[in-house]
Amino acid sequence: MRYGMDVRAEAVRYFEMGFAERAVGRLLGIPRNTVGKWLYAYRALGKEALFVTTHRKCDHETKVWAARAVVEGGMAKPDAMEAFGLKSMTQINDWCRLYREGGPDALLPKPKGRPRKPEPAFSSREEELEARVRELELELEIQKRISALADEIERRRRTR
Repeated sequence: MRYGMDVRAEAVRYFEMGFAERAVGRLLGIPRNTVGKWLYAYRALGKEALFVTTHRKCDHETKVWAARAVVEGGMAKPDAMEAFGLKSMTQINDWCRLYREGGPDALLPKPKGRPRKPEPAFSSREEELEARVRELELELEIQKRISALADEIERRRRTR
C-alpha cells in the first residue's frame, strides 16, 4: 500500500468537509488521479472502502454479471460496485472494457507461467522408439566429440 491509513483518514476528513479531489491532492501531496479514485470509492461505498487493504478474487460468473449489468443493463458503476462488493473502480472499468471487446469469454482467467512444450506426437510406438534412438545417438556423438577435444587438449599440454 503506497499511502498509509493516516493519509487515507485525512483524505476522508477532507472529503467529509466537502473538499474536491484537486484540493485534497494538493493538501496531502498526493497525485490527483489517486485522490479521484479514493473519492469515487468513498462516494460509492463509504469511508470503510478506503481502509480495506486486502483484495478478494472474483470468480468468472461475478465478473460477467457485473459487466453485463453495467454494459447491457445500464446500471451505474457505483451501484454495481456496491451490489457486487467491489472496492475499486478500476476493476469494473476493466471488466466492462473486456466484456465489450470480447464478451463473457474475455473475462476468463488467463493461464499463468510459461507455456508447456508440446509433446511430440508419434503415430506408432515404433516411430517413438526410432526418435529416442536418434536422440541417444546424438548424445553419444556429442560425448565422443567432447572426449576427443579433451584428449587433444591433454596431448597438446604434454608436448609443450
